[in-house]
Amino acid sequence: GQPVEPLPPVPAQPAQGEQPAKAGRPRRESSTYVRQGTACLLAAFEPGTGQRLVEVSARRTGADYCRFMRGLAAAYPQAKKIVLVQDNLNTHTDAVFYQHLPAEQARALAARFEVHYTPKNASWLNMVELELSAIARQCLHQRIPTQDELSAHVEACVAERNARGATVNWQFALDKAREKLTRHYQKVCSKNSPD
Repeated sequence: GQPVEPLPPVPAQPAQGEQPAKAGRPRRESSTYVRQGTACLLAAFEPGTGQRLVEVSARRTGADYCRFMRGLAAAYPQAKKIVLVQDNLNTHTDAVFYQHLPAEQARALAARFEVHYTPKNASWLNMVELELSAIARQCLHQRIPTQDELSAHVEACVAERNARGATVNWQFALDKAREKLTRHYQKVCSKNSPD
């Protein structure tokens, strides 16, 4: 919300006779605002096709995650397995499916996914983070007063990006990954070795 009404733009004035031209001024907004609430974006991104599925949610609960994952599974009915790379948020587990669905449905939904979690402090390995950044730059750089308006902005942005097939040019090759993540590999190997 705007506690102070923005100042309207002032158009530039051309020179007239003896009067020099005057510069215009863009619309001005106060940096203060009234917070109307927060929202969460749940997103899935398929880098091979440049398609994404994004949902605006009022919260980030297990029920929201479960609903989103059901929608993701429904978007790929022919897929036997959907491979996911996701962060380690406490709601991002298949245990959430069992909390919000009957056991048989939860088991079937969990079986559809092959999940790989990014290491702590390495969310940059998750391509959807780049996609969320692009969405933020394209449509979240402004004040959006309601969740409905936010949903409309995000849907328009996602539709445009999907139509273009905008994808990620991933340049983090296997050799670079092994070099950069050697210390993590050593920790994992030492924990898994029988010695």
